[in-house]
Amino acid sequence: MMSAALSRRAEELARRGETFVSATVVRAQRPTSAEAGNAAIVLADGTIEGFVGGGCAEHSVRVYALKAIESGEPLLLRILPFGEGEPDPAHPEVAREPGAVTVENPCLSGGAIEVFLEPVVPAPRVFVEGDLPISHALVRMGAELGLDMLAVAGGVFAPRPGDLALVVAGHGRDELPALRLGLEAGLPYVGLVASRKRGHGVLGELRGDGVAQALLDRIDTPAGLDIGSRTAPEIALSILARIVEVRRREATAPVQPIKAVDPVCGMEVVVTADTPSAVHDGETFYFCREGCRTAFEQQHAVAD
Repeated sequence: MMSAALSRRAEELARRGETFVSATVVRAQRPTSAEAGNAAIVLADGTIEGFVGGGCAEHSVRVYALKAIESGEPLLLRILPFGEGEPDPAHPEVAREPGAVTVENPCLSGGAIEVFLEPVVPAPRVFVEGDLPISHALVRMGAELGLDMLAVAGGVFAPRPGDLALVVAGHGRDELPALRLGLEAGLPYVGLVASRKRGHGVLGELRGDGVAQALLDRIDTPAGLDIGSRTAPEIALSILARIVEVRRREATAPVQPIKAVDPVCGMEVVVTADTPSAVHDGETFYFCREGCRTAFEQQHAVAD
């Protein structure tokens, strides 16, 4: 189970809206160094805080924790030492079933480990400027779609990385500062609830205030898909459909940590600041552990 310090760290990450994976050892066989109940947090860059086994097991946990973040689904990871025969280190998976995967680890000395990986992916935030029936419908209906809907007022809010959208539905109140802030923050979706005529007028005001045309082209106005909506809930539905479209499009190209293959044991590793490495003939190689790096350096010292 998580220590008090690790639990506080997880709470801090969740409060800041950061993505991470909670990793818990649920089964361990000797002579592994891990024990059932050991826990760690895996950050989105592959950094591990806590303990779920030695360096060899950590690399498998790191690789599949990042895959759990990509899918958003929990995963039971079974890590086995190499069995009999000639397994292929480049393809460590030996079994996959819904919710679980079994891998063979080329440098695990012995003893199987099972680790439950649970991604904590915060709901993307959507800001709604305005205090009208459409904005109320957006906040109410968006929550049902798993979005973190935040009503804001006065055209002032605090965007952060990972935020998804801004919808300005104030019908003339605080539209310009809110739109500028959303555009400058680089929110994937910025929508303005307005008729086409009034929308063109708002764009003209922003242009006159010096907002670049490239930014103005990002404003969706009239906001939402054209489904012939008339009532406030129908308009909110059309806007949320557009936001869902943008959300899924953004999710198809997540930022991927750098990965490499250990040239000694063939294990896939996620490159972090503490990943062992060596340079040979101008090329950088990465290793799952210091033992593999030492073997590599000795091999090339003899060859040279």
